[in-house]
Amino acid sequence: MKKSALQRVRAEYQPKLPKALQGDVKLKVGEPTQSVANQEEIKSLFPHTYGLPVVEFEPADKAERVEEPFNVGIILSGGQAPGGHNVVSGIFDGIKKLNKESRLYGFLMGPSGLVNHQYMEITAGYLKDYRNTGGFDIIGSGRTKLEHPDQFDKGLEIVKELNIKALVIIGGDDSNTNAAVLAEYYKNIGADVQVIGVPKTIDGDLKNEWIETSFGFDTACKVYSEMIGNIQRDCNSAKKYYHFIKLMGRSASHIALECALETQPNVCLISEEIQAKCMTLDNIVNYLCYVVAERAKLGWNFGTVLVPEGLIEFIPSMKKLIQELNDVLVEYASEIEGLAELDKLQAIHSHLSAANAELYKSLPKDIALQLSLDRDSHGNVQVSLIETESLISRMVGERLEEMALEGQYSGTFKTQHHFFGYEGRCADPTNFDADYTYALGYNAAMLINAGLTGYMSSVRNLTDKPENWIAGGIPITMMMNMERRNGELKPVIQKALVNLNGRPYLKFASMRETLALNTLYQYPGPIQYFGPSEICDRPSMTLLLEHDKPIN
Repeated sequence: MKKSALQRVRAEYQPKLPKALQGDVKLKVGEPTQSVANQEEIKSLFPHTYGLPVVEFEPADKAERVEEPFNVGIILSGGQAPGGHNVVSGIFDGIKKLNKESRLYGFLMGPSGLVNHQYMEITAGYLKDYRNTGGFDIIGSGRTKLEHPDQFDKGLEIVKELNIKALVIIGGDDSNTNAAVLAEYYKNIGADVQVIGVPKTIDGDLKNEWIETSFGFDTACKVYSEMIGNIQRDCNSAKKYYHFIKLMGRSASHIALECALETQPNVCLISEEIQAKCMTLDNIVNYLCYVVAERAKLGWNFGTVLVPEGLIEFIPSMKKLIQELNDVLVEYASEIEGLAELDKLQAIHSHLSAANAELYKSLPKDIALQLSLDRDSHGNVQVSLIETESLISRMVGERLEEMALEGQYSGTFKTQHHFFGYEGRCADPTNFDADYTYALGYNAAMLINAGLTGYMSSVRNLTDKPENWIAGGIPITMMMNMERRNGELKPVIQKALVNLNGRPYLKFASMRETLALNTLYQYPGPIQYFGPSEICDRPSMTLLLEHDKPIN
């Protein structure tokens, strides 16, 4: 198939490696670790992989290489994120440097490929067309959860058949939780199979001191910011619409916050702030009406509003409703199944407590139905299917009509709605993500060679030049706590929410009133792959602010 001009040039880009990984390496072992919470519970569930030390690679004077070739299997798990192909490239180059006879196998369409023995060998010739490209189409991805011993045993069959030394699971918090469970299981039964995780999610909620950012976040936010900037240019040209833009981020508002820092919209709702302040839907609507009314006094009947995808679950009253809906939908499933829409709403309403029933009844029919859809595999509301941006804009419109009758508003309010999700997940990675993901993959190969299991590949000091990045690994159990999933307490990696005392949020909060009542839009434009380093290689504003670096 013919490649575009950018594809041809981009294929030649050589990702940069930290100095510590550029030659032979040696392992520096740190102190034992413990989980972020529920230490005793996590320790009892992971007796073989709990308490392991943080490790770091340093340049070695003498090669520490394996004498025999070894094989590695990789799994792309969960939603796509820019840079996944470069993780694969880094692993491939890493194991080939250790021994050119080593082989890399990719399990097709996610974890199910391991269980169902569907795989392919990834060769240099095959990999060539995927370096520095977006997507997970090299082997496909899937959302099958690895959580049952029969799955582990079935996977072990093909691992032994292919003489695979280690599995690398490239995924988000749930996928890496599964990697930790798998590593513990294989260790417990004496199977000589290592498991290494790689931090992936555009949502940005898989991070901590050692994982400064998950890969794909930088690229996705820059894609969304370009589109938001384009909309804001149109908005400021036509001067007649309020654009409500929903952005990915089910469990945290990192994407919305980063895009707000990049584009300076009139309003950006932060889910974590709304939860902390116990705000209601009415509170949110009243604030937006204030902004719209004040801008109307200046003759500005236009603006942009950023809405995090998971906002509705952070509104305390809505969260309580959703929690009860979860139970009702399970307990009365046979009664509700097959009912017509109105009958379904009435049946659900009859089983809710008084306060939740009143809130449920007040919602527009389409939103109530969206809240009542089947849950995903993790027991979560499918928030991407809930048109939160439409709900909020509709309520703002209704309130403004009331304000107009009372003489408190004299503008026009027309809306446009957008949801940016899939548009950012498979973009060609930025230079930052291309370098970061390649380093994560290469680093994973070194972790395997060091004989480690139950670790996540960690590359940090990311606001410095790539050659100064610090490479190593952290035990996955170190990031875990106990949470209720599908009615049961389970060990999971703790999600990182927006820190309301952190510099990224405080920076935005300091500008909020000025942005709301003025038109100070910024236009980041498209991702730049070639040109001055300050344009092409700059990491996200979130990362810069978190590490006290200047933003320009």
